[in-house]
Amino acid sequence: MMIRMILLLVVVMVMPWAPAWAEADQQTIVFGQSAALTGPARELGIGMRLGLLAAFSEVNREGGVHDYRLRLESLDDRYEPEAAIANTLALIEQHKVFALIGAVGTPTSKSAEPIATEAGVPYIAPFTGAEFLRDAKQRPNVVNVRASYYQETEEMVVRLHDDLGIDRISIFYQNDSFGQAGLNGLRRAVNRHGLNLIEEVYYTRNTEAVKIALLDLRRANAEAVVIVGAYKPAATMIRWARRLNFNPYFINISFIGSKALAKALGPDGTGVYVTQVVPFPRDTTLPIVSQYQEALKAIDAHSKPSFVSLEGYLAGRIAIEGLKLAGPAATRESFLQALIQAGDIDLGGFHLRYGVDDNQGSDRVYLTRIDRRGRFQPVDKMSAP
Repeated sequence: MMIRMILLLVVVMVMPWAPAWAEADQQTIVFGQSAALTGPARELGIGMRLGLLAAFSEVNREGGVHDYRLRLESLDDRYEPEAAIANTLALIEQHKVFALIGAVGTPTSKSAEPIATEAGVPYIAPFTGAEFLRDAKQRPNVVNVRASYYQETEEMVVRLHDDLGIDRISIFYQNDSFGQAGLNGLRRAVNRHGLNLIEEVYYTRNTEAVKIALLDLRRANAEAVVIVGAYKPAATMIRWARRLNFNPYFINISFIGSKALAKALGPDGTGVYVTQVVPFPRDTTLPIVSQYQEALKAIDAHSKPSFVSLEGYLAGRIAIEGLKLAGPAATRESFLQALIQAGDIDLGGFHLRYGVDDNQGSDRVYLTRIDRRGRFQPVDKMSAP
């Protein structure tokens, strides 16, 4: 008995810093994800999870981070705020995660993020460009990777107005905090350019009830329709518009889930635009994309590259970078400080920079369009079909 007590004392003495989120027997650091793994937005949650797993598996094969392996614990919130709250509490209190990562959506993040902030748990790379998450003073634990919805909608208006001379712009948005974030961004952008939105219509989250909204858009004779929504209702609206011979320029915000949208649209997708916040997932001239493709293939040989899983991979990579910079005895606080103080972070050609009052790493917005084969192509300028 005395020998066992001495051995236990030695373990405690040599590992005084071991955090609750590190599983000492397995040398594992656990990250938690609450995301839509079922329901209408499941393609987004599944894609983010796949990218995160690719990044974590890649670094684990190389020996981990400071000899710690990374593990992802994912819970399904079905893109519902109440479920996101329950999942976040479970991940923090029961699973003892080091950080939350890869959440999907504005309404779910709006409900879950305050819990993480109160607990001092890092909230890393949520799949949303909502502005409230970019208040670094109020949310010092939030680490955004992507550009904001304000930046995406600004790019939309610039491209529509400067490239095509369009000034009759309307919006079709999801009637919740996500849609409101996109609506606010678009209003701000058109005002900056001396324009007005000629029609604002919405649909209810997790439904495809879009016909009345579509008829309102057609009556307004919109030249361009900005879509701030999920891929299923967006695809339903665009398909109905085609059948009614209503063919404005359709341009979607990045949350749409590009791969799922193109598949849902089929031939009706030709010419549909989507703004993106990560590089083109087939552009292997960028080292980060080449690394992503190899990491993705290593865990799922049948999975095809996509914007969503690439964003998940980038989320995983910034988490890994933060742990590396924080050192072998990383705490949540040292992890966040390491990113703030890092200066330029080059993830293989994708650059991020954080600061004391700046919790958003990238400001890049890319423009893409669906071609006649149903594949996305990068474009520098909008043009007539």
